[in-house]
Amino acid sequence: MGDPSPQDWNRVQHYTAWMREAHVDEWLILGEGTLPKIRLNSPPGGWFLALEDLSWCIATSTLPHVNLFLLPYLKKLCIYPSDLWSNSIVPNDVRSAVASVISTLPTSALQSLLVGANHHRMSWACFKDSFSSTILRCGPSLTEFTSPIPLSDAAVNHLIQLPHLRTWGIEGPPPNHSALPPPLFFPPHAGFTLGGSGAREWVFLFERLEHDVSVTRGMTPLSELEESLESLTVEDSVSPLTSGRLSLTIDVSFTTTIRMFHNLAFLNIEVFCRDEGGEARCTFKLNDDNVTGLAMALCQLGSLLLGHTCSRNTCATTIACLLPISVYCLELRRLEIHFNTTNIVHQKTWPLLVLSII
Repeated sequence: MGDPSPQDWNRVQHYTAWMREAHVDEWLILGEGTLPKIRLNSPPGGWFLALEDLSWCIATSTLPHVNLFLLPYLKKLCIYPSDLWSNSIVPNDVRSAVASVISTLPTSALQSLLVGANHHRMSWACFKDSFSSTILRCGPSLTEFTSPIPLSDAAVNHLIQLPHLRTWGIEGPPPNHSALPPPLFFPPHAGFTLGGSGAREWVFLFERLEHDVSVTRGMTPLSELEESLESLTVEDSVSPLTSGRLSLTIDVSFTTTIRMFHNLAFLNIEVFCRDEGGEARCTFKLNDDNVTGLAMALCQLGSLLLGHTCSRNTCATTIACLLPISVYCLELRRLEIHFNTTNIVHQKTWPLLVLSII
């Protein structure tokens, strides 16, 4: 076939003018030279005048052409890495090009920004500066944000103060408030996901702010967040039984702080027990009284996950904790909790109880 005629390009423009959603994927099969021809024949204002939702797979094949879709009125942007780069860093020859695209992402109308995926463990650290600069350009339209890319203190502080941000997920610690003043108030988030080694530091920050003596108009920095938060996920950044220091422990100091979010319907603490110094150690340090206190404070829970199973049977929770859970958490439909079975059976079993009520 020859090159498209002017009439052909008019038809292309007619169809692209009403497109609302696009996926720029590494496995997208087009004829050779298709995207360069599209770029060469681009009408004034671009092809995708109504595009609102873009998913972009970061790949060598998509990098030269993704800016065709990065228009200023995008409302939802999902970015994820090539499957070829899983469990590895971005190749050096494309790293600067990726950073350049990230630093110029359109943000003026952006409502949702989602980066990465759970099954990808690509190293994002090299994009900290470029992505932080993009976050600093995000405005009050942003309502949803999730990213594994570490951010600068200024970028995290900016996110905290966006007035309509309702759902966010972030890895890394909170801002260093010895250098930056803490926010006067956290917005009323509905969902919060804390990942990586900084998760515990976020919980400690909540504890400090809860007891902050500076109260404005009868409100503490966490007053709105305490009332609004419905979903809290804490994700450990390690796999089960990997070597190294334990990064997160489910103990009473950790859960006592979480109890302030009394309207939680979903509490998911994704923590694995791991090897420490060559010996398997259980990260679950709550006893029956601690679990009772958690149940009394979080009566709205419909789903509760307190860490993942391990091969130890050393935890202090027993069947006695089920009674207060059933009394106080009347909406609970799913429970996963470490459980000591040594007093129930004489053989070694998994110290975990999973209950699902349909």
